[in-house]
Amino acid sequence: MARLFGTDGVRGVANVELTAELALGLAAAAAEVLGDRDGHHGRSGAGDGATGRPVAVVGRDPRASGEFLEAAVVAGLAGRGVDVIRPGVLPTPAVAHLTDALGADFGVMLSASHNPMPDNGIKFFARGGRKLPDAVEDRIEERYRELIEGKHRDLPVGAGVGRVVERPEVAERYLDHLASALPHRLDGLTVVLDTAHGAASTIAPAAFERAGARVITIGASPDGLNINDGCGSTHLGPLRAAVLEHGADLGIAVDGDADRCLAVDAAGEEVDGDRILAVLALAMREAGTLRGDTVVATVMSNLGFKLAMEREGIELRQTAVGDRYVLEEMTAGGFALGGEQSGHVIALDHATTGDGTLTGLLLAARVAATGRSLADLAAVMTRLPQVLVNVRGVDRARVGECAGLAAAVAAAERELGTTGRVLLRPSGTEPLVRVMVEATDVEQARRLADELAEVVRAELTPGAPANEAVNGSAKDPANDSVRTG
Repeated sequence: MARLFGTDGVRGVANVELTAELALGLAAAAAEVLGDRDGHHGRSGAGDGATGRPVAVVGRDPRASGEFLEAAVVAGLAGRGVDVIRPGVLPTPAVAHLTDALGADFGVMLSASHNPMPDNGIKFFARGGRKLPDAVEDRIEERYRELIEGKHRDLPVGAGVGRVVERPEVAERYLDHLASALPHRLDGLTVVLDTAHGAASTIAPAAFERAGARVITIGASPDGLNINDGCGSTHLGPLRAAVLEHGADLGIAVDGDADRCLAVDAAGEEVDGDRILAVLALAMREAGTLRGDTVVATVMSNLGFKLAMEREGIELRQTAVGDRYVLEEMTAGGFALGGEQSGHVIALDHATTGDGTLTGLLLAARVAATGRSLADLAAVMTRLPQVLVNVRGVDRARVGECAGLAAAVAAAERELGTTGRVLLRPSGTEPLVRVMVEATDVEQARRLADELAEVVRAELTPGAPANEAVNGSAKDPANDSVRTG
């Protein structure tokens, strides 16, 4: 049976893969695994002092499906004797922060992040607001499967059931936290914010305004259906247009749950997660807060980022894809900065997970503090051409066991030599395989990526005979998206 948890919680189309029954069952399982009833308990959020019951913070983004899924999660928790704090619609990093700040035993966030509106997801945070290690997720999943097999334990009754309290005012604590992390005010800067009609539609503008910026906001009218729809960090066109229209100093785009951030400079040019990391790494080293003069990133980071860090005398540690693995490496090594090309940036002195609003504030603060443009700051690294092809409709679970695919990758790597690289991996959040090729020549990168995508289809399409070509082009928009850096 396939593992429920991916690289960032459990995701699927709401009411198809991710049903109310699944949400309730996972919440009940998490209550038993994370509730820690035999030992330490969090401080109760029920408003009447300590109850002896575990406490969970449950938040969501504004997707319509989040309403019924949140109700299912709350029922699963309270029915297992967990007191629930409901702050309402908040970014994922706010739920992580509040899990720690309110002394809760764990947190739950309902969001599919940058995915389209029909999707949704459930992610859990351990005590302290940290993402769960694989082993703990496996324990939750094991307990969930026991529950659906009817292996129930005695349930609390009467005064033992969990209580549910609405606490929207705790969002102010998150805003105070963001303000405390800011190294320099933003007075004099004009910033355009695109909040993807998502969870940060209220929080992010408030944070930037408190910091002194003149704020122009787009993509900030969530209606439950428009999250990530042609806006936010996955669609930078509207942000570019708004920055140019208003003559802004920079633009910041977050995704639906605001755990990632991308930017554009005053000329409307994209500043991706690699460049943001490079800018912040130099700022932190200058301030003496870049512990070990080291930054942590994933294998998806552009080769140009690695070369820039080497030139600046900053060590780069690389991990598997997923900000949870970045965080694990940061924690193990005592490092303060890490992130992904996609815009998940973790400033561990201030957050336990990627925080798009915080990242945007830190980036804008560097512009304000230096008096330099974002374009000038981001020029510390030069991106090598990078082509990414997303191949859909294939069996992503077989990537690591396919000899024909391994041979094709090896051949591409021999052709590139030391001037580029190939990365081929199954997505942990979407049903597809990602083919990424970097090379000094963009046409070579595109050709090799297209060729490898064809091999992926031929080898991994369900029901297709081994080594038989499958109809479809690597440039077919129904199957792939191609991005060139």
